[in-house]
Amino acid sequence: MLEAQHHPIAVTTAFELPGARVARSLGIVRGIVVRSRSVFGSIGASLQQLVGGNITLFTELCEQTRQEAFQILVANAQAVGANAIIGMRYDSTEVAPGATEVLAYGTAVIVVPLGE
Repeated sequence: MLEAQHHPIAVTTAFELPGARVARSLGIVRGIVVRSRSVFGSIGASLQQLVGGNITLFTELCEQTRQEAFQILVANAQAVGANAIIGMRYDSTEVAPGATEVLAYGTAVIVVPLGE
């Protein structure tokens, strides 16, 4: 599980934020990372596969990659002036043998408290 982190903007998988309304949509933003496994990581993961269970080397690699894509997403939203991201999602695609793209994306918006 990801550690709780404080971000200067709100990020949600929902399409609205409780207590706020979307005042302006700034468009889709994304963070993309392409990561490959190292030879040593692949060997270590292969050894873990022999005994079964969680392959922690791959789990850690996936967590790091998603976190990096998320941070790029947030930076790109800030660059266009957003104070929130709604509809945030992850996607991944193998772009070459051993290399995977992780995409974090959502809609950059400006939200204001209800009543404003």
